[in-house]
Amino acid sequence: MNPALPGRMVGRVDIDYHEWSSANGFAHGEFSGTEIVDSGLRIASAAGVQDGGEYAWWTSPEHEIPFDADDIVVSWNAVTPPGTWLTVEVEARTTTERRTPWYSMGRWSFHETDVRRTSVAGQHDESARVVVDRLVAADDVRLRAYRLRVTLCRAEGTSATPSLAAAGAVSSVSEERTDVPVSTAGPGLGIELPVPRYAQYVHNGHFREYGGGGEAWCSPAATEMVVEYWGAGPTDAELAWIPRDHPDRSVVHAARHTFDHAYDGTGNWAFNVAYASQYGLRGRVSRLRSLRDVEHYVAHGIPVIVSVSFTEGELPGADYGTEGHLLVLTGFTGDGDVVANDPAADDAASVRRVYPREPFENVWQRTKRRDASGNLIDTPAGVAYLIAPAASPQF
Repeated sequence: MNPALPGRMVGRVDIDYHEWSSANGFAHGEFSGTEIVDSGLRIASAAGVQDGGEYAWWTSPEHEIPFDADDIVVSWNAVTPPGTWLTVEVEARTTTERRTPWYSMGRWSFHETDVRRTSVAGQHDESARVVVDRLVAADDVRLRAYRLRVTLCRAEGTSATPSLAAAGAVSSVSEERTDVPVSTAGPGLGIELPVPRYAQYVHNGHFREYGGGGEAWCSPAATEMVVEYWGAGPTDAELAWIPRDHPDRSVVHAARHTFDHAYDGTGNWAFNVAYASQYGLRGRVSRLRSLRDVEHYVAHGIPVIVSVSFTEGELPGADYGTEGHLLVLTGFTGDGDVVANDPAADDAASVRRVYPREPFENVWQRTKRRDASGNLIDTPAGVAYLIAPAASPQF
């Protein structure tokens, strides 16, 4: 472990992920028009009608966070046939026993035949605010517990229903840290998983209604790589709307079906793991403490998508800088350096990169960094997408 550099902030982080899934998990919640079936939670009978849609809902029991948190990220797995959608909300309780309002963490539909997939901007009170896909505590406020509410919706008069397989959240609290000691190498040394390689810049300037490719498509490109690694993904029929001569059509498909209309981009964390769940996989947004955690997953055959932030020249081997970028960790060299499928490339041959362990861990794990103007800005702080088959024992 390297000592902290003088004059830099080094701090600790606490992380708690909790999920409700399967009959046993959902059974402890409150039901209003919903029922448990083999595929998860679905509409049994409409509890109400609003704006041309029927709805029913399920509310989780309150989950007590084992520390005082300042950040909650919600994610879910669901199948939404045409004409169906769902909304996911969170209510938090603070350490002073104040409750936040029910905050929407997104309206999700894979197909968008009846509603637009979107986060909800402008939500806040004295205790917390929603920042796209995160519930962030106000200064000097900490969160002690939370509940989730999932509302399943369908077009009025139809019998179709969404199916919710899982809903969960990762809570965390991080002391400010701009420098993170490097972890010791572990069980992932010398392993590289055969993950497909997709470059986001081959789409630059195309499909502007979904962000226009290029810099904006790192998240769906990374997500699609992992979805296809597991042998899943869109069929030829699903890709028929994309011109046949366009490269890497499945990435375009992923961008379309993760696009957040309020955020105006494809980088909504929860929407990306929800996209993977449409293809029979389980996904969650979480936070990991170190590359040693990633090695655990890689050693069991699970690639990990992570979010990094750095200035140009700060990460050796990367010819760019970014305020937030998603890439796939596919393995480790024998010396413990990171092997990544980095979609920030012009072609598939340039996607595979090897990044030195110490600087990579720092640009992924720290909570603050200096931008090009010297201002201190927030960073993703260990965010990871974990996507694998539901039967995976390590998931």
